[in-house]
Amino acid sequence: MPAVTVENPLTLPRVAAPADAVARPVLAVTTAPSGFEGEGFPVRRAFAGINYKYLDPFIMMDQMGEVEYEAGEPKGTPWHPHRGFETVTYIIDGTFVHRDSHGGGGTITNGDTQWMTAGSGLLHIETPPEELVMSGGLFHGLQLWVNLPAADKMKNPRYQDIRGGQVKLLTTADGGALLRVIAGELDGNEGPGITHTPITMVHATVRPGAEVTLPWREDYNGLVYVLAGRGTTGAERRPVHTGQTAVFGAGSALTVRADESQDGNTPDLEVVVLGGRPIREPMAHYGPFVMNTRAELQRAFDDFQAGRLGVIPTEERLPHT
Repeated sequence: MPAVTVENPLTLPRVAAPADAVARPVLAVTTAPSGFEGEGFPVRRAFAGINYKYLDPFIMMDQMGEVEYEAGEPKGTPWHPHRGFETVTYIIDGTFVHRDSHGGGGTITNGDTQWMTAGSGLLHIETPPEELVMSGGLFHGLQLWVNLPAADKMKNPRYQDIRGGQVKLLTTADGGALLRVIAGELDGNEGPGITHTPITMVHATVRPGAEVTLPWREDYNGLVYVLAGRGTTGAERRPVHTGQTAVFGAGSALTVRADESQDGNTPDLEVVVLGGRPIREPMAHYGPFVMNTRAELQRAFDDFQAGRLGVIPTEERLPHT
C-alpha cells in the first residue's frame, strides 16, 4: 500500500491536539459489507448501516479492492450519469482512467486523486488502462461521494487532478504516523483539494504501537475507516480492523492507535480520517443522482434520458472489452 511515503517522517511538520482538546467519543463501529460495482470489481461499502445524520455531508464511500488481477481480469464501469454531488477517487495502488461526455478526465495512479464535481450533470466512465487489462496487477483505491448544498448542485462540472506529490505530508510528535492531507485543513496545514462543501480528508499510516490524536474542527463530523490493519479508536480504545468504520461524537480531537502486532501482509494500520461540515438540507438520493427533492430527482432522470447530461462520444470504446 505505497500511495505516497517518505523515508523519515521526522523531517515533516508535526501536528498534535492541544492539551485542553475535548476527546471525541466513539459512538459506533460498523463493518462494511462486500459487494461488486460497475462491471464486477470488488468493493467494501464503508458507510453501510450508518445513520445519515452522522455522515452528512458524505453520501457513500467504497473501498475498491485490494485485489490482485490476473491478465484480462481488470474491470471498470460503463458510461453512467451523475448530478448533484462530487466524486473523489483516490488510487492507492494501480491505475484508473476517467473520461466524461464534456471531454474531461485523465489518468490517475499510485497516490493520485481525481476530484470530479458533477454539478449540473455529465456522463462519466472509469476504466483500467489497456496495458493493465493485458498484464493484470494490483488495484486498490477509494471512491467517496460528497454532497453539494442546493445552491451548488447545478454548477458547471469541474475536475481537479491531484497528484500524489501534491498532498500535504505531516507527522505526529514522535514520528509514529505519516499523515497525507488530500483535502481540507489539519492543524493549519492545507491539502490541495478544493471543495465546494467544507471537508477534511486524510490518509494516515500508523506504525505498530503508535497513537495519533488529531485536532478536529468542532463543527465537522468525524469518521475513521480502516483500509488495512488492526487498532483502536477513541480515548476508550474501541477495537477496529480492516473494513470497519468508527463514528465519532462531538469534541475537538480524535484518536486512533495501531495495535502492537499487525497481520503479516499489513505492516501498519492504514486509515482514512474524514470530517465535514453538515449541510443539513433535505436529500433525495437515487442511484447516480443526489438532489434535494423527489421532483428534482425526476428532472435529473428526464434530463438524462433526453440527452441533456451529455452523450457518449462516438469514438469512445471500453478499452477492456
